[in-house]
Amino acid sequence: MDMLQNIALAGGLAWASGIRLYATIFLTGMLGRFGVVHLPDGIGMLADTWVLAVSGVLMLGEFLADKVPAFDSVWDGVHTFIRIPAGTLLAWGVFKHADAGTQLAAALLGGALVSGTHLAKTGTRALINTSPEPFSNWGASAGEDVSLLGALYLMWAHPLVMVVLLGLFVLLLLWWLPKVFRGLRALWRRLRGLRPAREV
Repeated sequence: MDMLQNIALAGGLAWASGIRLYATIFLTGMLGRFGVVHLPDGIGMLADTWVLAVSGVLMLGEFLADKVPAFDSVWDGVHTFIRIPAGTLLAWGVFKHADAGTQLAAALLGGALVSGTHLAKTGTRALINTSPEPFSNWGASAGEDVSLLGALYLMWAHPLVMVVLLGLFVLLLLWWLPKVFRGLRALWRRLRGLRPAREV
């Protein structure tokens, strides 16, 4: 693979891990298993039978959990400690046979990308969950599913487009994350205001 393809793959896997980690692992592994794409040696284990079996079961659980308002936020909160390191490792794995400096750069950039993606998803879905109807939640979840499939396609078919879209996404994150944090802070203040006063 050339450098552009590797950058698109590392960035795309990191981004997708922040949205749907288990689906990213399972679908990428299946594509490699059936020879649709060539996986770099550092992530070749994604096509292993046991990895496919475990990630497939977890992908189904994640798909269902993500469609349940409120529970999806609990799921996202717990997966803060899973998605970020896993996405970082996937980005590093793409460059496993590169020099040490390139590996470190891939891990740092991949970690930053998966962290930003995960925080944006988690915060946005928490704010959406303040709406009493479930349709906005389902719509956001379906949009994430479609975006994941599109990213998996672009990683291999159009790496330059993927890299450009990732760059635009980073700019969007810089604009969106502060708004999410302000919204969550306002939500927290509102929830604290609803708590009954403590008796003295």
